[in-house]
Amino acid sequence: MADILHRVGVKGAAPEDVYDALTTVDGLAAWWTEKTSGDGGLGGRLEFRFPPVGGFDMEVVETRPAERVTWRVVDGPEEWIGTTIDWRLRRDGDYTIILFEHQGWKEPVEFMNHCSTKWATYLLSLKALVETGAGAPAPHDLPISDWH
Repeated sequence: MADILHRVGVKGAAPEDVYDALTTVDGLAAWWTEKTSGDGGLGGRLEFRFPPVGGFDMEVVETRPAERVTWRVVDGPEEWIGTTIDWRLRRDGDYTIILFEHQGWKEPVEFMNHCSTKWATYLLSLKALVETGAGAPAPHDLPISDWH
């Protein structure tokens, strides 16, 4: 098994602000993809769609306000199904630290390399949203290759 790991600090924001951006449809649509729907509460299902076609469905398997959010991928590309996306939040001085893990990849295929870089761009979009009020969700995200 292989995992994607990232650490990002959000300056001047409370963990609650980041948590809201991870658990509300409006928050998620403001930094990941504008085509977000569903329920971000415990036991809910979130649907994320990316232009021109494609996306992911997540089951919300853990929520701890201002501390942790965990999703299990239940639909999407074969490499993602069954993986887990985990967000751990903590306050550290002027920052809320996000420890991000996309866990359980069966093998480190080229698509995983792509997804790791895309996750980094979206984490920076989340950081920008919470710090400035404006993220860069799809379709306004940063293209990184011919896979977008």
